[in-house]
Amino acid sequence: MKVAAASLTLLAVAALPELCVAVPAKRDSSTPTEIQILNFALTLEHLENAFYTQGLQKYTQQDFLNADLPTWARGRWNQIAQHESTHVSFLESVIGDQAVQPCTYSFPDTDPMSFVTTSFMLETVGVSAYSGAVHLLSNSDHITSSAAILAVEARQSAWINSAVLKANPWNTAFDTPLDLNHVWTLASGVIVSCPSSNMPLPVKAFPALSFPAGAQPGQTVQVSFNATTSGQLYVAFIAGLGATFAPLSSQMTVVIPSSLQGVVFPVVTSSDTMVTDNVTIAGPAFLSFHFNSDGMDEP
Repeated sequence: MKVAAASLTLLAVAALPELCVAVPAKRDSSTPTEIQILNFALTLEHLENAFYTQGLQKYTQQDFLNADLPTWARGRWNQIAQHESTHVSFLESVIGDQAVQPCTYSFPDTDPMSFVTTSFMLETVGVSAYSGAVHLLSNSDHITSSAAILAVEARQSAWINSAVLKANPWNTAFDTPLDLNHVWTLASGVIVSCPSSNMPLPVKAFPALSFPAGAQPGQTVQVSFNATTSGQLYVAFIAGLGATFAPLSSQMTVVIPSSLQGVVFPVVTSSDTMVTDNVTIAGPAFLSFHFNSDGMDEP
């Protein structure tokens, strides 16, 4: 089983043992505006666009081949880069003169393989961002175009994990919507600074949450984050439309539920029934537990 870790609201309405089902929160006076949500999407597209532009400038076809990547892989990433550039141009045309500009980034890739795994994470988080934010849009054209972008991001994520990494192309029967602040927590890990002229976004980043490399379901692992806390804490392992909760010990250890497969977003919370912003302490992190075509975990 392979695990990738990185350091980005679900409202509980019903519960089964260890499971909290989630639905989008209702609109209220603090709901972001349409332009803010579109600029949030554009901020993420700028990030992806910069990642692929910089990565493909750093790594040649020979670098990809030396990393034992398929001969056709880099060409596909060129196509993905073109998609992200098109998404940027499209959103800029929709938003107009209020469109935010690119930020300055520091990406974690240092070689073609870390480029591949970072690409998988960015595409997967992009899917969660669009699916989590679409309920905040009211314009039907914006909803339709967001769904069309989401579908491409999902195809790209599936291609990377299956065709290139030879792992599962999907996770569960449902993908995982994340709220704005959870997405921003993950995205802010690679953002150094943004232009002061950009429209302020209605988001905040929670403290980063880290899991040890190689962590697997069923293991007891020690997590780390920088936040002042008191009382019992939990780790909510968000996957699909729900979350599985596990208690966090005073030594910051947690047992990763053995039932988890695919991409999981763990969040440290002060609640064992919901994963809303007001109970989030740290995270999410990004974990990927691979499984084979028989549904069995892969070592």
